[in-house]
Amino acid sequence: QVQLVESGGGLVQPGGSLRLSCAASGFTFSSYAMSWYRQAPGKERELVALFSSGGSTKYADSVKGRFTISRDNPKNTVDLQMNSLKPEDTAVYYCNAYRGFGIQYWGKGILVTVSS
Repeated sequence: QVQLVESGGGLVQPGGSLRLSCAASGFTFSSYAMSWYRQAPGKERELVALFSSGGSTKYADSVKGRFTISRDNPKNTVDLQMNSLKPEDTAVYYCNAYRGFGIQYWGKGILVTVSS
């Protein structure tokens, strides 16, 4: 049974930091590209950061220099370190695993609120 479980969300003041973590199980983690997406109220879900199975990373322009994605294949986890948070980073953040050929899995999401 595939599971992606996000943790680490919550309320933070502008300029603060949060670290999201996603614990994966039920599939061959190292073979999947792992990503974080987010969806703000009234907006479409967007890619925030990706860590491919080959080791490359990709970031949305809006988070470059502030967010860092990392993965630990032996532990089956992918993290998102978020620094210098802004109110516009407020969203539900989702963990995603993508294998290709339409094979992908989603976590249930976790809320991040950036507000004073």
